[in-house]
Amino acid sequence: MSETAVKLTKKDFASDQEVRWCPGCGDYAILAAVQKYMADSGHDPANTVFVSGIGCSSRFPYYMNTYGFHTIHGRAPAVATGVKVANPDLKVWLVTGDGDALSIGGNHLAHILRRNLDVNIMMFNNEIYGLTKGQYSPTSPVGTVKKSTPMGSIDRPFNPLAFALGSGATFVARSIDTDAKHLSGILAAADAHRGTSFIEIMQNCVIFNKDFYSSVVDKPVRADRTVNFVPGEKIVYGADSDKGVRFTAQGAELCSADEADVWDPTNATQAFALSQLEQQPGAPKPMGVFRAVEEPVYEVGVHAQVQDAIAKKGEGKVDDLVYAGERWEIG
Repeated sequence: MSETAVKLTKKDFASDQEVRWCPGCGDYAILAAVQKYMADSGHDPANTVFVSGIGCSSRFPYYMNTYGFHTIHGRAPAVATGVKVANPDLKVWLVTGDGDALSIGGNHLAHILRRNLDVNIMMFNNEIYGLTKGQYSPTSPVGTVKKSTPMGSIDRPFNPLAFALGSGATFVARSIDTDAKHLSGILAAADAHRGTSFIEIMQNCVIFNKDFYSSVVDKPVRADRTVNFVPGEKIVYGADSDKGVRFTAQGAELCSADEADVWDPTNATQAFALSQLEQQPGAPKPMGVFRAVEEPVYEVGVHAQVQDAIAKKGEGKVDDLVYAGERWEIG
């Protein structure tokens, strides 16, 4: 990580642009958490790039006092790939939403995950299209009644965690906009990871999908309706820490705290089982690091090939490439 010699504050990462999200939007909390994390961890604004696609979340680069690209719908992974391969020393963060990432951008997201570039992806998931005024999105539950589905959506929704795991992501995590401490910890874990980090951040859209996660994450119920798992510790939850999760041949299941298994994020089978846990009646919503493994990093391989080619054939010249082989001239 490139660090600054001078201690920076959160304000040093805030741009001079007016933040233009709806009052109460969860994006404000995420922005504040990211700006604070950047300062606390000693990041250098001049060595940091935020890349985004299209959507409410994708205004993010405007509000960070770093380099940034506000690109086109669904194509942020392609731009981030170019940035990182061209300059591997940059810290690259990709900001996207559930519509931008999993609809038009699904193919691009899958490929950046499988390639394993050293970039950090934050996908804000409010289960709705906010910027275009409230259509159902790829993560909206079956039966969602919105302007584009007046009789209720009949599409089965994407599970972003399962999507990332299935694409071969080497780091997969979930957090929430309203829990700054948890989100900061996830940002730090993703940042420390060498390879592509995918973070699903549950984010409240106060206009078109207000409080869609209230029954799970509001403080009075959060302890019993969410389970936060930490590598090397038992998967325990509940207001009295008396509930747990264990793994069987059929997947993840609820149990008592005494029967709970210790969490190992290198186990791909268990990671996928946890991503499916909330589908069980009465099961909590899992939060934390689902997957964290080390694999070869894409841009390292690319530059190794370049250096190998130079060693074998020399630096080369553009003119030699342009005028190589057969040519023809217009008389």
